[in-house]
Order: sequence, then structure tokens, then C-alpha cells
Amino acid sequence: MIRNTKAGWGSVARWLHWTLALAIIGMIGFGWWMNHIPARPDRFFYRSIHADLGYLILLLTVLRLVWRFINPVPALPADSQPWQRLTARISHGGLYLVVIVVIMLGWAHSGAHTPDYSNVFGLFHVPQFTSPDRDAARAYEDRHIFFAYVLLALIAVHVIAALWHHFIRRDRVVARMVTDEVV
Repeated sequence: MIRNTKAGWGSVARWLHWTLALAIIGMIGFGWWMNHIPARPDRFFYRSIHADLGYLILLLTVLRLVWRFINPVPALPADSQPWQRLTARISHGGLYLVVIVVIMLGWAHSGAHTPDYSNVFGLFHVPQFTSPDRDAARAYEDRHIFFAYVLLALIAVHVIAALWHHFIRRDRVVARMVTDEVV
């Protein structure tokens, strides 16, 4: 099934979920590595690749939000407590919000950095919404890194919740994001 149903996630939603999960975790790891390697001449190249992938992740995140908006969201198990439903909504909303905040801070850093990171894989230039400013670039970068750690914490909470559903509750919530099987 391509579209979501009230009982399960469709293939598009699952593809976007796992693609973004791998890309975001990879970007956090790549960003950490990039900021912990000694200064070297090819550092701009690595930061450009990081920015290019960030723009791509932003596009996929927007597509995922649109897809989520036009498709039903599978219901939690009927025996879920109201606090569990609220926590799920808040944590998912927080993940989407912080992903966008991290990317927008990176994009702001790009425009404030000289030279900027607007050349996407050598194919086209992304318009920048900030102006070159060394102090602003440092501030955007610091906030970008801080919120990347916040995102990492939210991802950890998401994974722990998935493990809780799978191993403790055994309610097949995780299975819906892995397979077409309707539970």
C-alpha cells in the first residue's frame, strides 16, 4: 500500500521515515566528525557537502510533512492511555520542529559565512537569507550545533519509545513502520 491507513503506514511514509532517519543520524555523525578534525585545507569541501545534504533533508522533511498532512495517521493501540497519546504527539511534533530548526540555523550560518555554502552539488545555488557577518556566522553555528544535540536527544527518546512498544507493550506499533502488514 502506498498511502497510509488508520491501521498502518504506507510505503511512502515508511520510505521517508527511514531515509530521513538514516540521513539525519548520518548528518549528526558527519557534523561531529567535521567539527573535531584538525583544521585542514579541505574543510570547506566537507562543510559544503554537509550543507548540501542539509538542504536535501529539509526538502524531504517538507515532503514528509505534506504527506503526513494529506494521509491519515495510524491510530495508537486502543488501550493507549491519554498521556501516551499526548506524549506521542508532542514528541513527534518536537522531532519535526527541531529538525527544521537545526536546518534553518545551518542555512542561516551558510549565508553569514564567507564564502557561503549555497552551491548545491555544483548544480544550482540556494538563495541565502542572511548576509555575510563573521560574528553572526559563529552564533548561528553555535546554535546549529546545540540544537543538533537536542535533536539527538529527541531521537534517543523516539528510539526508546519504539523499543518500549516493541519489547514491553508488544503492541506492534513498530511493525507498522517496518512492513506493509496491517496489524
